[in-house]
Amino acid sequence: MKKIISLLLVLCMMLPVFAMAEAPAEIKLGQVQWAAHGTKCFAVMTVVLQGDVIIAAHIDEYQVGAGMVGVPNSENGFGGFADGKVLYSKRVNAEAYSANMTKAGSTVALDVNYDLIQAFCVGKTVAELEAAIAGFNGDAQAAVDAITGATLVDTLGYLQGLLAAAKAAQ
Repeated sequence: MKKIISLLLVLCMMLPVFAMAEAPAEIKLGQVQWAAHGTKCFAVMTVVLQGDVIIAAHIDEYQVGAGMVGVPNSENGFGGFADGKVLYSKRVNAEAYSANMTKAGSTVALDVNYDLIQAFCVGKTVAELEAAIAGFNGDAQAAVDAITGATLVDTLGYLQGLLAAAKAAQ
């Protein structure tokens, strides 16, 4: 009987400890449409925050062109594009798009570049990502150099888009 009473007393003393335990930070989703470079495409940048920390990031870019798998309904004339042209996701068409990039001298596939840029952001707070971008002082090559393995000349633009998505989540 003493053991049961002792156990109950210990449990009663532990209740305040459990009551003071911090609840996990709220998870929020931010998404923006962004022009990371040029005028012929746009990106959809998505960030998931837990509190102020980026726990997931995603980049996809869309462009009009021929010979690619189009977005849903593109085979039905969606968008009114010239014959044979569709709006397509560069990520969905990464293999074909990367083959075109190889002809221009690229050595890293487009989707791999996106994944490396995303990974650079994950684990950082919004303020840390903002400071990293500010530290590049607008130098696009500095942004490329900061992300091991990434080779996209527009890396800085993608980072800025992901920061905009993170701020949208806040």
